[in-house]
Parts: sequence; C-alpha cells; structure tokens
Amino acid sequence: MAVHARAGDARRRPFQARLIVGACAAAACAALLGARLVQLQVTRHDQYALQSDRNRLSTLPVAPARGRILDRGGAVLAENARRYILVITPALAPNLEALLTSLGRGVRISPRDRARLRRLARQNRYAPVALRGALSDDEAAWFAARAFQFPGARLDARWVRRYPNGATAAHVLGYIAALNRADLQRLADDDRAADYRGIDNIGRKGIEKTWEALLKGTPGAEQQEVTAAGRPVRVLRRIAPTPGADLVLSLDLGLQRVAEQALAGKRGAVVAIQPGSGEILALASAPSFDPNLFVDGIDEDAWRRLNESPDHPFINRAIAATYPIGSTYKPFVALAALELGVRRAQDRLPDPGYYEFGGQRFRNSEGAVFGDTDMRRALVVSSDTYFYSLGPAIGVDALHAFMQPFGFGQATGIDLDGERTGVLPSRQWKRAAFKRPGQQAWFAGESISLAVGQGYNNFTVLQLAQALATLVDDGAYTTPRLLRATRAPGASEPACIAAKVDHQIPLDRQNVDFIKNAMADVVAQGTARRAFAGAPYRAAGKTGTAQVFSLRGRRYDARALDPRLHDHALFAGFAPVEKPQIVVAVVVENGGFGAQAAAPIGRAVFDYWLVGRNGSRPGAVSGLAGPRRAQVTECREF
Repeated sequence: MAVHARAGDARRRPFQARLIVGACAAAACAALLGARLVQLQVTRHDQYALQSDRNRLSTLPVAPARGRILDRGGAVLAENARRYILVITPALAPNLEALLTSLGRGVRISPRDRARLRRLARQNRYAPVALRGALSDDEAAWFAARAFQFPGARLDARWVRRYPNGATAAHVLGYIAALNRADLQRLADDDRAADYRGIDNIGRKGIEKTWEALLKGTPGAEQQEVTAAGRPVRVLRRIAPTPGADLVLSLDLGLQRVAEQALAGKRGAVVAIQPGSGEILALASAPSFDPNLFVDGIDEDAWRRLNESPDHPFINRAIAATYPIGSTYKPFVALAALELGVRRAQDRLPDPGYYEFGGQRFRNSEGAVFGDTDMRRALVVSSDTYFYSLGPAIGVDALHAFMQPFGFGQATGIDLDGERTGVLPSRQWKRAAFKRPGQQAWFAGESISLAVGQGYNNFTVLQLAQALATLVDDGAYTTPRLLRATRAPGASEPACIAAKVDHQIPLDRQNVDFIKNAMADVVAQGTARRAFAGAPYRAAGKTGTAQVFSLRGRRYDARALDPRLHDHALFAGFAPVEKPQIVVAVVVENGGFGAQAAAPIGRAVFDYWLVGRNGSRPGAVSGLAGPRRAQVTECREF
C-alpha cells in the first residue's frame, strides 16, 4: 500500500506543477487584461471616446446668408435666393464616371463641371463637391424622383447671390465669385480660414469686396451621426449661422437709373454728391456689365466678350479712370487767383483770341475773340486766353498747394475699392515722374495749360464732384461715402453712419460766393444755357471740353480724326443755387463739346432729383416701376 501511495504521489507532482504554472499564467493574463481594461476604461477613456465619436460623428459647416444691399429708400440692390445644388461625394459613388453619365440624362452637366469634379476628387474623395449650382425646378424634380438611383449624389439648397436690377449700379455693387486658391492661401495666412468654413464665395469687386467683413456673416455647424461608410443617420446638434449685416447705401436707385440711361450708348461717368453729408447719390459708369454672370462662375465666352471689349466695361470710370477736366477746372483756378491775391475779380484783360508766351500763341477754342474780359465774363464765356494768363501768374507749386485740399490728384477716401489718385502736377511730382534730368525741370510755359485743365492734369470724375461739393460747402471737405447705415441681424433699426468732415479749407466767403454766382451765370447766360433752358430751378455749373492728345499748334478737326481721339465732354454743377442739394460731375469720353454732350446729362440728373422724384413730372423716368423695397429708417442726423 505504501508503495502504491508513493507511486501516486510521484505521478501527481508533475500535474500539480503544471497546474500551478497554468494558474500563474492565467493570473498573469488576467492581470494584464485587467491592467489593459483599466488603461482603456479609465486612464485613456477620454482619448478613445473622442476617437469613437469622431468615427461616429461628422461636423459639417452651415453657410450663412449674405447680407443684403439696399439703396437709401430701401430698394433692394443685392439679395439672396434659395437655389438647389447638386452635391457629389466621390467616395460614396461606386463608379464616378457612370454616375455622371446617368445624371446627365436629366441634369445639364458641362465638360467644365466634370473636369472640376475630377480634379477635386483627386484631392479629397471624401469632401462633398457642388457639381451644379442653380438647378432649374425641372432638373431638381427629376433628380428628387430618382435620387435612390444615384449613390454619392444628393440635392442640397443654398443661398445664391442675386442682383435684381441687373447691370444697374454694377460698378458700385461689384460682385461675388468663388474662392480660389489665392484667396484660401491669403485667408490661411491671415488666420481667417475658419471664418469661411462652408462659405464658397467672396466679394471680388465694389461694395461686395469693400464691406466683405460685414456682409459675409458667421458660419454655423451641424453635427451628424454617420455610418462607417460616412452616410448620415441623423442630426444630433445644430448651431445656426449668423447672417451678414444688411448695408444701406446712400445711392438712390431712381437717380442711378437716370444717370445710366443718360449715358446709354456712350463711354463715360456720372457722380452725384449731396453737399454737406458726403453721401454719393449716384455713381454711374458706362458701359457696364451684369454682376449676376459671376455668381455661379462666368462662362468663357461671356468673359472673353467683356474682358476683350475695346470699351472696357469692367473699368469703373467714375473712380478708376482719369481725365484732363478742361474748363470745369476754371472756377477753381479763378478762386485760387482771388484767394492768393494774384488777380481781382474786376480786373479786365484784353482777349484778342490768344495768349502769347515765349513766342508761342495759345488760342481760344474755335478762334473766339472776347475783347476786354473780367473774371466773371471769363467764366461765363469760358475764355481760355484769360485763364492762360493765370497759369504763370499763379505758378505750378502755388496752384498745387491750393488745389490739393479740394481732393484733386489724391484718393478722396470713398469707401469703394479701386480708386485711382490721378495727377495734380508740381515741380516735385515732375522730378519723381521723369527719369532723365532734362525732363525733370519745370518750364513756365507748362503752367499755361494747367490753368485750363489740360497739360499734366489728370483727375477722376469723383475728384471733380468732390472738389465742387467742397467749394459749395464753403471749404468743408466731407469725406465722400456710399455706406449710409448698417443693420445687424435681428436689429429693428439700422445704425446710421455719421458724416465726417475731414478738414476745413480757409476761404474768403466773398470769393466763394463770387465763384458760385459766376457759375450760375454760366447756366443762365453762358455755355450751358441751352441745356438748362426752362428748368424750374436755378442751377450753376461749368462746361468743359478736354483734348485727348496734344495738337502741337495744329487746328482741331474732329472730322479728320478717329472717333476715339475726339475731345472729352465734361460738366460740373450744383442746384439749386440758393441752397444746394446736389452736386454733379459728368464726363462723356470723346463726346465733343461739354455743352452739347455732358450738360444735358447734368440737367437730367438735376431734373429727377429736384423735380421728378417728387412725382410732379410723371413719366420723366422709365423703368422705375415697383422696385422691391425694405423698410429703412431715415438717418435724421444727416
């Protein structure tokens, strides 16, 4: 028995050893599993929970509605419309080319759309791509009825910019266009990329660009639960976007239309300013373009027609084109002579039809002879001879110093992108503008042409209007502006923008009144009398005719010249004389005489603003029926 017991113990010992080893191994594994469980559930719980949510949740940006742009009376100039768009997520489409072919049976897909989708799909297959914007109702209905047949495609709605008045005020409003690579890089460099999540357009020109920060709004977000394949299951949380602010401009839509209709078929610009407030009432440039073309991307043919047109419709001729302003400069030169003590108003000079200097004769237009002429008569009949003599008498630097505070040859400060400064010549300017020493010297004879608005003088139409508004307001330079008020989302009242007097030019009131009254005589008796015959108000102004090229002593003959070398026609004026409500500057490129081509446009603008808009001249303006309007509170401090 003892032998058998010892044999049994010997057999059990290896088994017990194996059992102990197995138990230890199991305990070690359990400990490892427990430790790992603690690590997963406790130590690194937040990290893995976040990763899990990221796999389960998808956060999509929600684009805000862009702010509207309204005129001073609430007429809508730019708004938003809900449009259907076709969105493709390449990763969810089993065969992208087959999907495009199937969709093409009911939805128009251009080769350009296909190429863009392929390019973006190569960059990121999981990013949704807007294949087509602004689907028609028929296209949207066709897709909605067959959506189950197109995996990877869906129908979305988005806000699309709309300019209900077409080309009217296009150069003021500008347009929006798709964000390009340069835009995205600039936003990233400025640390503003997050501000444009979900936003695919940006202001490219005009007010849309200048006030982009106010108009664009703030994106929202939508958190969705998605499947492993990325297909949405349900919306868990939504943060609503904040719409952009509405902008109320100082423009009057009716006046803007009148100015543009008066420029129809011409190349030129009209600027109307309210003196004292700096508000731009109209800013027209012709020819124009339709900003709606750019909303969904302009097609190549339309772009080529506009971009290659010899009339350059993209140029805002009111602020970005510069011109010699001819005789419209004379009232300011006359004021400079009075203020600087160079000449008295009653001094009379002989006008034999020319001014002789350095052995050269500078002649009146068309060889006119006016005899003994004082300053008032010189302005009324537009005697070049009289003003030629003022050029050397005042001198280029003194004239430059006097004219600069009026805004000539410098940015006016208007809240619109693309303004050019032009040229207000001086000795210093010439030294900087020319490289060769022989060209840098200023010659006394060069001052002669400056006094009649020619020579190196080159100003914008806005500068001419702004300078006259400053003169009319007795030397108070109020910065011109287009933004009149803003209305934040949800606000019941707009926040009005206060007028800003930038500086006061010290002027003798008697001298200013003399110039104003002389300009009134120009309209009543002088070169502008025919254009203003029968006007039910008293206006003041000055016509101008500016040479496009130097005659070099030759006689001007329009019949022998290319039409694009004809003189520019100009007019600058204000009304009513007793209490000016509006200042207007007009240029008609290659229009010939200012009295014939430009002054009637000034008359049409005055007529509408002072008479027609009050309803006393029904039918005076066409195309004004029923513009859509929003409620706008009057900015009474103006």
